[in-house]
Amino acid sequence: MAAARHSTLDFMLGAKADGETILKGLQSIFQEEGMTESVHTWQDHGYLATYINKNGSFVNLRIYPHGLVLLDLQSYDCDTEGKEVDSLLDKVEERMKELSQDSTGRVKRLPPLVRGGAIDRYWPTADGRLVEYDIDEVVYDEDSPYQNIKILHSKQFGNILILNGDVNLAESDLAYTRAIMGSGKEDYTGKDVLILGGGDGGILCEIVKLKPKMVTMVEISFIDQMVIDGCKKYMRKTCGDVLDNLKGDCYQVLIEDCIPVLKRYAKEGREFDYVINDLTAVPISTSPEEDSTWEFLRLILDLSMKVLKQDGKYFTQGNCVNLTEALSLYEEQLGRLYCPVDFSKEIICVPSYLELWVFYTVWKKAKP
Repeated sequence: MAAARHSTLDFMLGAKADGETILKGLQSIFQEEGMTESVHTWQDHGYLATYINKNGSFVNLRIYPHGLVLLDLQSYDCDTEGKEVDSLLDKVEERMKELSQDSTGRVKRLPPLVRGGAIDRYWPTADGRLVEYDIDEVVYDEDSPYQNIKILHSKQFGNILILNGDVNLAESDLAYTRAIMGSGKEDYTGKDVLILGGGDGGILCEIVKLKPKMVTMVEISFIDQMVIDGCKKYMRKTCGDVLDNLKGDCYQVLIEDCIPVLKRYAKEGREFDYVINDLTAVPISTSPEEDSTWEFLRLILDLSMKVLKQDGKYFTQGNCVNLTEALSLYEEQLGRLYCPVDFSKEIICVPSYLELWVFYTVWKKAKP
């Protein structure tokens, strides 16, 4: 399936742009391609020229008086036309250098943006930057009653789990799993562990290797059986075989809402050495009193502290290190729990996220 190819070429001239000279200088290049020209001009705002080919491809050329010249070319993506586009851009770049002589301050030519293709390679980071991944295959794409579930294959990162457009975890991301488990500093031997979330099975797989007494993994209602089914088939480098059965010698997986489970455990007085919260990242919203995700996060924190042993530890992800205001708000919430706590944080680079990520360790303060 072919797609639209959006190519760009930017020039930042070292002097004011002579729009008329640039238009006349580039005109022959577009005429050779059989393109028809339409020009708009403004006395104080420069020129906009549009060139349209008979096959539907087109070029927008915007010339700003202060010296910025932008070319946007949109075409249908196929091998032959891709070569023609590259040739056209080469000609425009060379001609612009001739026209501007020594006044070209900077030339920027980006890889083309491919839109509407069979495989979507563009996914945003947590702090709003757009990343193009080297995705070459859609491994799994299903809609459950709760969300869209994708597993895409990346040449660098292996299979990547994406839920509702949010990159969750790739097979390359053992650094994430180790960080949310305490970065190798904890002894899980003979311990009782509660995992909240973790539907990809990565945390469960790594903890089971460390010979715990029992690991209970509880999912939330919108992380459904389809996520687990997809991961156990296509994310085996992450989850191993722990999702093949929902119960093993030292673990059990409960596919139910974790909040009623936590409330039940608290009422029964059940306590854990470790609680690992892999449900959701710290919300980006900076209005914690109004955002329902913040309310959910505070509820999970309080309930987790109620089932955590006095000397136990609570591990969770934060968010991208650039989201300083949201992270500060999260740390404020830690001071509002039913019991006093201390915390530390660690910054880890998660490969497939292409950004630094903050992880928290929280523990109860010693009783006086």
